[in-house]
Amino acid sequence: MREAAFVKQNKDKWLKFESVLSNKVSIDPDELSDLYIEITDHLSYAQTFYTNGKTEAYLNQLASQAHQKIYKTKKESKNRLISFFKTEFPLMFYKHQRELLISFLVFFLFTLVGAFSAASEGDFMRAFLGDGYVNMTLNNIERGDPMAVYKEQGEFNMFLGITINNIRVALMAFAYGILFGIGSLYIMMQNAVRLGSFQYLFYDKGLLWESARTIWIHGTIEISVIIIASCAGLVLGNGMLFPGTYTRLESFKRGIKSGLKILMSTIPFFIIAGFLEGFVTRHTEMPDWLAIFIIGLSLFVIIFYYVIYPRQLHKKQQTSLELNN
Repeated sequence: MREAAFVKQNKDKWLKFESVLSNKVSIDPDELSDLYIEITDHLSYAQTFYTNGKTEAYLNQLASQAHQKIYKTKKESKNRLISFFKTEFPLMFYKHQRELLISFLVFFLFTLVGAFSAASEGDFMRAFLGDGYVNMTLNNIERGDPMAVYKEQGEFNMFLGITINNIRVALMAFAYGILFGIGSLYIMMQNAVRLGSFQYLFYDKGLLWESARTIWIHGTIEISVIIIASCAGLVLGNGMLFPGTYTRLESFKRGIKSGLKILMSTIPFFIIAGFLEGFVTRHTEMPDWLAIFIIGLSLFVIIFYYVIYPRQLHKKQQTSLELNN
């Protein structure tokens, strides 16, 4: 649909919404909320098909003015949390697939850098992992139990400690995004290099498969959500660097809000990763097929929720909007 035709078809609704916001017309709060949802649908459509046009800028301004007025009058749904994870977050996250891809590529690249550096320079691994951790791992290998590190603590204590630590790392990855996104990339670099070095240590000892099948039982989700938390930091940084049609301050605020939503989405997954590391990873005697199943299922859940599902919801929303128009 041409932009002029789109404007002509919907301008009456937009003018009515403007009148409501300026208190010239009064309507029921629920009706106002429904109208706001329709306006944001139009905004999404304009962002897709009329990028950086006057229509997009106008709808941006209209939606921004409406948000505070609506949420002062509309009661919060009892199912707000369910709605957030089911609809609100995936639709929002569709817009940040590029930042997710960048985060993944950066992490993958520096994992290779870590492995290559460990292979090329013997002291590199100790510099990143620490002498104590490397010596402990080598002692475990000599004793015939390479994965003993996952059995040293009690299940619950390990679950709690790992979960808290992982959430702390995620918070850092997001918060460092304030440094124009560079801080988030730095946190990813550190974790990726450690991972690459750690995996090379086992490869060098002929234990790559045994280490991978054990570590990635919890690591599939744990590493994935660290990448996603870093993506939240990039969203924050992009809000500062690329305001688009918003003022820089408004863009920064929206970057914080979107980044926090991304960060919030990772919390259940960090809990799952902590549970797996505390209660499941320690069972190194489990058959290969079971370990592969857990790793595969974990990878599928992450890819579906953060990549496939947002695309499905966005496509469904666009189809519905086109039919209505």
